[in-house]
Amino acid sequence: MQNRIKGLRNKIAELGAEAVYITSSVSHRYLTGIDNQDGILVITENNAYALEDFRYIEVARARLSHIYTVVELKRSALYDTLNGILRDEGISHLAFEDTNMSVSEFNILSSKAEAKLLGLGNSVKQLREVKTPEEVSKIAEAQAITDLAFSKLLEVLNPNMTENDVAAELEYLMRKNGAEDKSFETIAISGARSSMPHGTPTNNKLSRGFLTMDFGATVDGYHSDMTRTVCIGRADTEMKRLYDTVLKAQTEALAFIKSGLPCSDADRVARDIINKDYDGCFGHSLGHGVGLEIHEGPNLSPMSQSILTPGNVVTVEPGIYIAGKYGCRIEDMILVQEGSVLNFTKSTKELIEI
Repeated sequence: MQNRIKGLRNKIAELGAEAVYITSSVSHRYLTGIDNQDGILVITENNAYALEDFRYIEVARARLSHIYTVVELKRSALYDTLNGILRDEGISHLAFEDTNMSVSEFNILSSKAEAKLLGLGNSVKQLREVKTPEEVSKIAEAQAITDLAFSKLLEVLNPNMTENDVAAELEYLMRKNGAEDKSFETIAISGARSSMPHGTPTNNKLSRGFLTMDFGATVDGYHSDMTRTVCIGRADTEMKRLYDTVLKAQTEALAFIKSGLPCSDADRVARDIINKDYDGCFGHSLGHGVGLEIHEGPNLSPMSQSILTPGNVVTVEPGIYIAGKYGCRIEDMILVQEGSVLNFTKSTKELIEI
């Protein structure tokens, strides 16, 4: 945590601020390790304060007192507490999380805080893009649970199930095998509906054709993300060609990705392969960062300005979607390392026919 706080201090110094006011629950968890949706942090050049309400004060004192001055937060006295810290520390310029604050919250803060406010922008999110070994371990564990759930699902998957059955089974298997929660709303869509990248499962029986499943688990707040497409019934020649094109696009992108490359270049490798025969059918980006949030930086998109860096955890998930017919996506999650990548995802990518 101290290295994360140090990195944030460097960011706020670049802004010309002497302190930062943290209100995002994700930033709070990143900087403390405690999942408190309502906790507030004030970090100055020399000190750090954790303002925690009664529900979390005991755990905060036990876990944070070696780094933070832990203060029991009374919401009615929030700005008195904040301004007391600002006066004691001699703070005249306060950075705040402008990307995570409503207009009404900003109006209150600007009227109450006894300091000039400076927007922090994406500074914390940028720090989170490079994962520590501890974070990598949690993500790897989450993905191992996700892989296991898929392998167990294949033992029971059958055409008499509904899309909701499939989604519920995957979520049950992830929880049963150690996940604290699902990463996001599980996608399980079949037949013509598989052309919708983020379609919602229904109570209808699985339709013949592609069944696309996008799902993930969380471990200590860290997410995994994986997509596999199987076929309900036998795949015809065109379906096999489409599936093989997606797989080739993913395989070549995975082989291409390495530290130091622009994220947009990785997207282009996969997109060029797909556009050769399925121009306009790959409508989303190649991938995105994963960590304490399921979608975070860097993005592997055509417009991305980011450069791949050791410690980045990103998805590689090309897809082809033909409206009213079917769609297919294959997604792995990888760690960018010096000179190589580590693929967390172990599930088979052979076209399975159920």
